[in-house]
Amino acid sequence: MADIFGYIRVSSRDQNEERQAAAFRELTIPAKNIFMDRQSGKDFERPSYKRMVRRMKKDDLLYIKSIDRLGRNYEEILEQWRILTKEKGIDIVVLDMPLLDTRRGKDLMGTFLSDIVLQVLSFVAENERTAIRQRQAEGIAAAKAKGVKFGRPARPYPENFQEVHHDWRKKKITLRQAAEACGMPVGTFYGKVRKFENTT
Repeated sequence: MADIFGYIRVSSRDQNEERQAAAFRELTIPAKNIFMDRQSGKDFERPSYKRMVRRMKKDDLLYIKSIDRLGRNYEEILEQWRILTKEKGIDIVVLDMPLLDTRRGKDLMGTFLSDIVLQVLSFVAENERTAIRQRQAEGIAAAKAKGVKFGRPARPYPENFQEVHHDWRKKKITLRQAAEACGMPVGTFYGKVRKFENTT
């Protein structure tokens, strides 16, 4: 007898899965057959998803709320769709896109239309992901141009830095001794020296 499954994915701990869970409750999917991952959609290395796929068998039905809940990588979405529908013989229904329902149109035309819609939506999902990354990069660049600092603040120079720097430049002490006198690794001391000498 065929089973019904539901798959939920939220990309971070801040996202709420309730919208997807509520849609599945209306479909009376057994609670034990609802699988959820709190993980990025960049690939399919997700524990709950893998466990669900292992449990599913031919003629089972999988519901997902929207195509981006399945994933965000265009090629991988298409590959997973092929594995589920062609290799495992599972039907998939995307609730937000009624055209993506493999139970309908099992004939050649129905399959063809479904494949076209899937490819378009997968492409849109990945494009959105790329656009988000670009917006983030542009936002960071704009913030840097305004003088916003990213990362940890630089450690201040130790009180004895000028004296140690002077002794080191006069070859009274070695680089290692100078770094130890300032209580920092050699690389850090040398970086401080370059910054100090460029600003004085």
